[in-house]
Amino acid sequence: MRNEEVIRVLNAIGDLLEIKGETRFRVNAYRDAARQIEGLAEDLNSVAAEGRLRTIPGVGEAIAAKLQELLETGKLAYFERLKTEVPETLLVLLQVPGLGPRKIKLLYETLGVKGIDDLRAALVDGRVATLPGMGAKSIENLKREVERYEQRGSRSPLGSALPIVQEMMALLRERAGPAILQMEEAGSVRRRRDTIGDLDILVASDDAARVLDAFVGLPMVQEVIGHGDTKASVLGPRGQQIDLRVVPPDSWGAALQYFTGSKAHNVRLREMAVRKGWRLNEYGLYESASDRKLAGSDEAGIYAAFGLPWIPPTLREDNGEIEAGLAGRLPRLVQATDMRGDLHSHSTWSDGQASIEEMWAAARAKGYEYLALTDHSQSLGVANGLSLDRLREQREIVAAMNQRGEGPRLLLGVELEIRADGSLDFPDEVLAELDIVVASVHSGFSQPRDKMTARLVAAALNPHVDIIGHPTGRLIGRRDSYDVDVDALIDVCSRTGTALEINSHPARLDLDDVHARRAMELGCWLAIDTDAHAPDHFDLLPYGIATAQRAWVTPERVLNSLSLPDLRAHLDARCQTGGRG
Repeated sequence: MRNEEVIRVLNAIGDLLEIKGETRFRVNAYRDAARQIEGLAEDLNSVAAEGRLRTIPGVGEAIAAKLQELLETGKLAYFERLKTEVPETLLVLLQVPGLGPRKIKLLYETLGVKGIDDLRAALVDGRVATLPGMGAKSIENLKREVERYEQRGSRSPLGSALPIVQEMMALLRERAGPAILQMEEAGSVRRRRDTIGDLDILVASDDAARVLDAFVGLPMVQEVIGHGDTKASVLGPRGQQIDLRVVPPDSWGAALQYFTGSKAHNVRLREMAVRKGWRLNEYGLYESASDRKLAGSDEAGIYAAFGLPWIPPTLREDNGEIEAGLAGRLPRLVQATDMRGDLHSHSTWSDGQASIEEMWAAARAKGYEYLALTDHSQSLGVANGLSLDRLREQREIVAAMNQRGEGPRLLLGVELEIRADGSLDFPDEVLAELDIVVASVHSGFSQPRDKMTARLVAAALNPHVDIIGHPTGRLIGRRDSYDVDVDALIDVCSRTGTALEINSHPARLDLDDVHARRAMELGCWLAIDTDAHAPDHFDLLPYGIATAQRAWVTPERVLNSLSLPDLRAHLDARCQTGGRG
């Protein structure tokens, strides 16, 4: 079993125990173990084989035994027994905002609700309204959240889909070997959309049968949907559909362009082809009259035939990229190599999974010039937020580490809680002493639009707040954004110079590409951070970079693309001008 599958089982056990009404200690034991494994930088199977399961923080004797059973057999008797006591289908309800374990237990025991279909039916026939605490407003909100959940359910978050595609491609390359001449992701995965429908893989080969046979025989395949001469479709992990197409090498570029999309981008190219007396399809670009092939073996050649530079897949949404390409105005998109540091990270001083030293060492391995340590502030008790005394203790440790003179430079910061009333967790005189202040919302998500907007705007107006963290609060596939006027926030940040974060965690990708592009157009600063809670979380940066690229972001507007001296000068200038950019 892969680490992520073990994590899913542990979290599911915690959820089922909570629905059962077990003690908080038992519930958190499984969730803590899952959290520690999530931050593990190595394969859990190797850890188990070497007898090191007990060395993982939060993994005691009982959980270690369960992990061993799960890894060896692929099943866990304890989990299977729990599912007979509490239906596993109830776990789906935890993804509906407004439904916690207690309400789910009440729905199950009182109304027999076992899943989303049962809940929808109980809402329609009025049975949910008979439960205590379920007034007209609660019912209305719950109906809306169920509808939103069902709309989200048909697509997978990029953070779930991309690893599946990449693992299948690696296994396929092992199985099919030299039969694979070229291979690439396609569809919305290659364009790095934040949510994905079916997963697409494209291969160039002279031996399609060998490639397709290897594909349908991969160990991750749960079911073969179709297996033809040039295409196969299977169900992979979590029931995700994965399609493989095999094309001849001389059609590789045309097929890659065609199957990458988007549909709107492809329509524009085909319209351009028709006007030139050409036709464009997945096999190549042809003169319509003579059927002479103009291009097809490489993707850049397709674009070059139209007088276009190669257009990065992240831009292919018919949002002006073709016009910009024809005019020679395609931007130089920000790259991971432009990043000088990370301005949002956590350690075990709050809810992180590694020490300050370990996080610093991981940033050093990345070649970063600086790393901002931004543990949570005191109001976020659930994350062991820092009191003022603990913040002062942390300052001494950071200062001592910086005295070594080794890179990266540690910047003392905080992820500052924006309270429900709009006030900030620490006074201005404390914030003025910090290198970096990231202000975020972690509570009061149901506030009306005007109040939520006012909270974030007030933080952006504070000259000591440098970055608004994950500005809309969304968790892809699990929680919608809170109701906030993002355009109003962007407008304020464009005037104050307060940066808006593109949070690279694949569950967030917040700001999204649409709002990040709006921020770019208005001259805002952006910060592409990982919100790292463990050393290997720095590896999540490519997700944030892809979101920024989809937003046409250039390195000149990214705060952490600045050198350390330029970053300090920029932040000092903001404070001296009272937060005016």
